[in-house]
Amino acid sequence: MIILSDTHTHLYDEAFAGETDAVFTRAQHNRVRRFFIPNVDRTTAAPLVELCKTREGVYGMMGVHPCSVKADYKEELAHAEKWLGMFDFVAIGEIGLDLYWDKTFLAEQIDALETQLHWSMDKNLPVAIHCRDAFDPIWEVLSKPEFNAVRGIFHCFSGTEEQARKLTDKGWYLGIGGVLTFRNSGLDKAIASIPLEQLVLETDAPYLAPVPFRGKRNEPSYLLHVAEKLAELKGVSLAEVAEITTRNSEKIFGV
Repeated sequence: MIILSDTHTHLYDEAFAGETDAVFTRAQHNRVRRFFIPNVDRTTAAPLVELCKTREGVYGMMGVHPCSVKADYKEELAHAEKWLGMFDFVAIGEIGLDLYWDKTFLAEQIDALETQLHWSMDKNLPVAIHCRDAFDPIWEVLSKPEFNAVRGIFHCFSGTEEQARKLTDKGWYLGIGGVLTFRNSGLDKAIASIPLEQLVLETDAPYLAPVPFRGKRNEPSYLLHVAEKLAELKGVSLAEVAEITTRNSEKIFGV
C-alpha cells in the first residue's frame, strides 16, 4: 500500500480554518497518511498540540522559527522549552536562520539556533532546519564540534548540488517540496545525484504549492504531485518513492 509522509506542514494555520476535516479527507484520498507539524512561535504551540492529540497520524515538533526571533526571543525560547516538558514531540523545529526578509536580528537568530540545537542533543531529538539565504552561516554553526551529533532535515531544500552533497555526506536529509515542480527552479539538477535514501517529502502547507496549484494555498493532498515529480526525476515508480521516503521519515522521527 502506498503511504506518503508529509514531513513539514503547518496544518494549524489560519489558512485551513473551518476546513480541517476536508483537508484531511483529501490528503487520505491521495494516500498522504502521516503529517509532521513544526512549531513557529508561542501563538502556534497550543493549536499544534491539539491537532496531534485529536488527529491520527499527526506528530508535532517544537521550536522557534527564525522569523519569530526578535528582541524578545528569549521569551519565545522559554515558552517553547516549557512546551517541551509538557508533551512528547518528535523533533525540534522549525529552527534555523532566515536572512531573506531581515538581517537585523542575525546575532539573536544564531543564539536561538544554538540554544535549540542543544535541546535536540539533550533530548536526543532530530531537528527541522529552516534555511533561507543563510546556508553559509548555518553550516558554520552546524560545523562546530559541539553539534557534530545533531541530525535531521534541511526543510524545503533549495540549494545547490554542492550544498546538497555537503549535507548528505554528513548524514542530513533533504526536505523536497513544491519547488521541485517549478520550471527552472534548478532543484531537479541539485538533487539528481542524491539517492532517495536521503530525501523526504514535504508540502510546507499552506505555502509553496506545487504545479499545477502554484500560487494557491498548499495542502497535504498536493504532496502526491511532488512525489510523482520525484519519481519521474529518479526514473522509479511512485510506490518506490513513497516506500523509501516514508521509511526515511520513520528513521528520522522514530515513529
